[in-house]
Amino acid sequence: MVGLGTIINTIGIIGGGLSGMFFGKFLKERHQEALKMSCGISVLFIGIAGAMEGMLTVNDNVISSGQTMLITLCLAIGTLIGEIIDIEHLFERFGEWLRLKTGNSNDNSFVNAFVTASLTVCIGAMAIVGAIQDGITGNWSILATKAILDFIIVMVMTCSLGKGCMFSAVPVFIFEGVITALSSLLKPIMTDLAMKYLSLVGSVLIFCVGLNLVWGKKIKVANMLPAIVLAVIAAFLPVSF
Repeated sequence: MVGLGTIINTIGIIGGGLSGMFFGKFLKERHQEALKMSCGISVLFIGIAGAMEGMLTVNDNVISSGQTMLITLCLAIGTLIGEIIDIEHLFERFGEWLRLKTGNSNDNSFVNAFVTASLTVCIGAMAIVGAIQDGITGNWSILATKAILDFIIVMVMTCSLGKGCMFSAVPVFIFEGVITALSSLLKPIMTDLAMKYLSLVGSVLIFCVGLNLVWGKKIKVANMLPAIVLAVIAAFLPVSF
């Protein structure tokens, strides 16, 4: 059963997309490009902030870093798995299917906008923790907060990338809905350490999405998604990262 939090988050994304479509009509091409750059820089810093939170620790006023081994192994092995499966291609095929089914066959930027926005709003600990909490306790506050953030992000992205961003609501609805339905099974797995590792690796992937927004699509971020699963698995290994 889909939780109320998932529905609220989905509506927030759709609302952001519709708002972006409305305001985007009044923007010239150079304005859209500038907005795309600013959005990319924002996503970069969201990723940096999340990664630094997971990597840096303060002991006796001394800052030290760690988890580099975790990030390196998860990204390397995860990307290799993703490249073999070619998850990016599956995302693009789904985007192409949505483009045709929604009557946007003439929109050449639809698929890129859909994939970019989907990766931005799907990756992260808030989606998983919020969906689990919604499923077990009925508390949808985390997903409601995420809905506000996603509204703003998708609105800005839609202004610069196009209406395809709005359809990122589809994978979010499926992703969070499945997690909510399986919340009782997932809760024991998502320990504090697992969530810490997931958030860290997920933030690195969000940073990569920002790189693509600023410098053009150079990284197949979707093919790196298995790294998140490996991060959770790493939390249960008898190894200190």
